[in-house]
Amino acid sequence: METRDALWFILYVFFLIFFQPSMAIDTISLNDSISGDKTIVSSKENFKLGFFTPGKSSSSSSKYYIGIWYNKISVQTVVWVANRDTPISDPSVSFLKFQNGNLVLLNESRFPVWSTNISSKPPFGSLQATIQDDGNFVLKDGSITNSSKPLWQSFDFPTDTWLPGSKLGRNEITKQTQHLTSWKNPEDPGSGHFSLELDPNGTSAYLIMWNRTREYWSSGPWVANMFSLVPEMRLNYIYNFSFVETDTESYFTYSMYNSSVISRFVMDVSGQAKQFTWLESSKNWNLFWGQPRQQCEVYALCGAFGRCIENTSPICSCVEGFEPNSNLEWDLKEYSGGCRRKTKLKCENPVSNGDRDRFLLMPYMKLPDLSESVPVGNGGDCESSCLHNCSCVAYSYQNGQCATWSGDLLDLRQLSQNDPSARPLYLKLAASEFSSRKKNTGVIIGVAVGAAVGLVIVLAVLTFILLRRRRIVGKGKTVEGSLVAFEYRDLLNATKNFSHKLGGGGFGSVFKGSLSDSTIVAVKKLESVSQGEKQFRTEVSTIGTIQHVNLIRLRGFCSEGSKKLLVYDYMPNGSLDSHIFHNQNPNNVLEWKTRYQIALGTARGLAYLHEKCRECIVHCDIKPENILLDDQFCPKVADFGLAKLFGREFSRVLTTMRGTRGYLAPEWISGVAITAKADVFSYGMMLFEFVSGRRNSEQSEDGTIKFFPSVVGKVITEEGDILGLLDPKLQGNADVKEVTKICRVACWCIQDEEVQRPSMSNIVQILEGVLEVNKPPLPRSLLAFSDSQEHLVFFTESSSSSSSNQNSKTNSSTPSSQTKSSTSTTNS
Repeated sequence: METRDALWFILYVFFLIFFQPSMAIDTISLNDSISGDKTIVSSKENFKLGFFTPGKSSSSSSKYYIGIWYNKISVQTVVWVANRDTPISDPSVSFLKFQNGNLVLLNESRFPVWSTNISSKPPFGSLQATIQDDGNFVLKDGSITNSSKPLWQSFDFPTDTWLPGSKLGRNEITKQTQHLTSWKNPEDPGSGHFSLELDPNGTSAYLIMWNRTREYWSSGPWVANMFSLVPEMRLNYIYNFSFVETDTESYFTYSMYNSSVISRFVMDVSGQAKQFTWLESSKNWNLFWGQPRQQCEVYALCGAFGRCIENTSPICSCVEGFEPNSNLEWDLKEYSGGCRRKTKLKCENPVSNGDRDRFLLMPYMKLPDLSESVPVGNGGDCESSCLHNCSCVAYSYQNGQCATWSGDLLDLRQLSQNDPSARPLYLKLAASEFSSRKKNTGVIIGVAVGAAVGLVIVLAVLTFILLRRRRIVGKGKTVEGSLVAFEYRDLLNATKNFSHKLGGGGFGSVFKGSLSDSTIVAVKKLESVSQGEKQFRTEVSTIGTIQHVNLIRLRGFCSEGSKKLLVYDYMPNGSLDSHIFHNQNPNNVLEWKTRYQIALGTARGLAYLHEKCRECIVHCDIKPENILLDDQFCPKVADFGLAKLFGREFSRVLTTMRGTRGYLAPEWISGVAITAKADVFSYGMMLFEFVSGRRNSEQSEDGTIKFFPSVVGKVITEEGDILGLLDPKLQGNADVKEVTKICRVACWCIQDEEVQRPSMSNIVQILEGVLEVNKPPLPRSLLAFSDSQEHLVFFTESSSSSSSNQNSKTNSSTPSSQTKSSTSTTNS
């Protein structure tokens, strides 16, 4: 009996262990709780919920939060936080559990610090909370089978992240809005200063706000399936956007066309709204889109008396005479706390016997808001008015207008000298902040005389060294950072009187040269340059600051009267056109993998010019002749002689048509504003040539003209033989998926409307495999070209001297056919 009882007992324990119902892995039931390192994971293991500590110092942090993060991503990325402003200190004795019909978080003192706060309670025992695979944490009544209406869901209470499928909108009855609010800093999920929400005044625009009181960016209203100030939304082959308006609510939502792409929309600690996609190959989040484009456009980013300078690190600094209120916060890139004075003003410390306060000139500033206008006669009166007003901290006087500021100065921005909105600002500081003058004139005179004598000796030695160096080396002198200002005679010698010509185009010829230290360079001799000395140096210095692996490096320049030359690194493999158009050696064919990498590298270089420079640079002449190849066939975008600098709003108009026919976007002809999308069009036309290995427009032996993009468009839309488009020299050796991708991207690039073309950063992500590209529509222009062969003649011209055969074909065309082609392009 005893043995039988023991056997029954073992079987009973076995049943309890293996067959007793337990808490589902993705659900918290009524008698369950989350504590310590216990977590729940969604059914497909996409998301996890539990306690976490944010930031790099999480191992030593004493602040814990209940949150949701991606489960399959190696970098912990939190998308929702319950108790963001009320952290707990010990998760082992804190609990997320049901209490009185709500899901609550109890801290170590058993005090509730967060709750779902639902008013309608289901029957006792039927509550359950589940983490779903879309990242939504839902509270439901378990007694109702297949209930789709949750009692509460985290999607209704987003923190800083907006996930696909969730809504961001406004209750039209209560007028309450859902909004994203940034973290304080990367290690503190507490509510920051920046938020994104649907306009509470009732429009369909989304606004980015500072402290929910000051708007500094707007999406514009929803018009024709896009927000008016976000034209890139029309590129809907990545995201499926929709805006819904009913009597009870208005909201915006989005989903992914490719569900395998992991994406999130974040109100970032930088004050910018950003869209990220996960790049598994690099184990990193890749920035897909962000606004405002310039970080310094974020209102009050640097706090009181903090100055924002674009493209610097750190981007914020305290103005002269001030220091950070909290160095710890500034180390975490949380600048909102601003700066404090190092020395009190005299009017704040009237018992001081020091000199009276003075003003520091801060040139080229974006003036802060909330100024007070003071009627004065001149600048001296404006200064005096501020000096004798103890509450006045700064003034500005220009064009007879005097403005003064009291209290904290917010939104200080350093602008460039050429910015039309730049103004001088005079900041009031204590006299001790300025260099004090010694009253002992004897000492001053002695120091001055000694310094003068020493300076003369030093200058004499330096002059001797420089003159000797110039005679021996002949490399010129370094100016504008790392650029070298060459003398014309140095380059004349380096190029052996410009005897070795590498190539040329409409704006100048390129010659091979060797500097005295044996460095091989390419010297571009510009022709018909109309810029004056100052303008030329300004543009060259701008180009010289650009550094990217896929952009040609500018070493220096020469500007002596009408002689204008640019000195670049020498590229041993020449330009791309020589490899895909003129290479007759069957043993030296540019393989498909190499072509694909050249296409990707070129896209990266253009994306840098368009989006990463301080001001957007539009190249305006993208073609194979301007893609150079180094010894490893790494592409370098070259020839910035046609480039113009644009503001990030892309709203300026180029008044003169530039570039090379055959690669020009339709907007060049129609006279509308030229933006970075003109480069996208040219890049797309060049991609067709990557595939075919020949010019896009060729005349056959019977005199008919074949326009390759229209052939590609037909194959793409009808899903024909994609490898049949390939360069015959490749003998079909190419990845069909990559060829299809290149052809689809090319067709998207040459869409008639520029808003339908992708950005270069989109193209980079597509070629990298991060994003998918859908089948494009056939541009109207390609349909027109298919209907009339005459219209194709317009695209056979090229400004490159290396395309002599192409030019000869164009010159033989009739004037009437050229006129028709121009008209057709304009109409398109």
